[in-house]
Amino acid sequence: MAAAALTATLTLGLAGCVTNDESGNPEGWSEIKPAIVPELAAQVPEEIRAREILRIGTNPTFAPAEFKDSYGKIIGFDIDLARAMASVLGLNLDVQEQDFSLILPSISAGAVDLGVSGFTSNEERRKTYDFIDYLDTGLQWARRPGNDASSDNFCGKTVAVQRNTVADTDDLPIKHQECLDRGLPGINKLAYQDAGTAATTVVLGRADALAADSPVSAYAVNRSEGKLELAGGIYDSAPFGFPVPKDSELGPLLAKTLQYLIDNGQYQEILKTWGLEDGALKSATLNGEELK
Repeated sequence: MAAAALTATLTLGLAGCVTNDESGNPEGWSEIKPAIVPELAAQVPEEIRAREILRIGTNPTFAPAEFKDSYGKIIGFDIDLARAMASVLGLNLDVQEQDFSLILPSISAGAVDLGVSGFTSNEERRKTYDFIDYLDTGLQWARRPGNDASSDNFCGKTVAVQRNTVADTDDLPIKHQECLDRGLPGINKLAYQDAGTAATTVVLGRADALAADSPVSAYAVNRSEGKLELAGGIYDSAPFGFPVPKDSELGPLLAKTLQYLIDNGQYQEILKTWGLEDGALKSATLNGEELK
């Protein structure tokens, strides 16, 4: 019991330092609530139109995409964008908190309509789900000033990641094996449930660097009051996407809805609020392909 209490105290202390103990939305934030677009609303699948609710599954541990404010409300760029899209379609947004690993199965089971949780839209996932691509991202590292760890200098380093992200499951294992193949010490990976704890581990000197999706690393640096800096550029670029059932009516409709927000500037307004303008897409794509 004493060990459990110590662990809980440490976890809370870490989570409060960088990204998880948030007061709320960024300064200047206001809700973007577009008017209904009748020609798009008419294309909403009958089941969703009948309940007038768009159900999303999210894991709010991924600031600034989705996280909880100090009152426990789920907020973030992804949530703002999904709510704006629902508004265009004349729907209310039902935000369901889930373990990240359960979101895709929930889509398959029909428990939620789409995933809104910083999913990388890659070829492997596209075999089973359609992805409405909405943000250009990649991997990027962050470190304490004075540390030399980076995505180009990683052998023998301790690197913090959020569990089940691309950095955790794909990137670091490849880099670790590369070190071993060169006869060098491998990477000591520290995996955490949320991005905030991973970033704070670096701030506290328990890890040399954070490996994460570029919006997450940039957000951690911005919140760290100079205790973190970006280490190297963005690599392995791939968009974030909202997954929906394969070949469903919802995929093309949501892509057209996103295109509407891009055309009227509200998409860019949401990105600017969260400091993500560099990831703006010029046009909406479905599985990486522009709409026909």
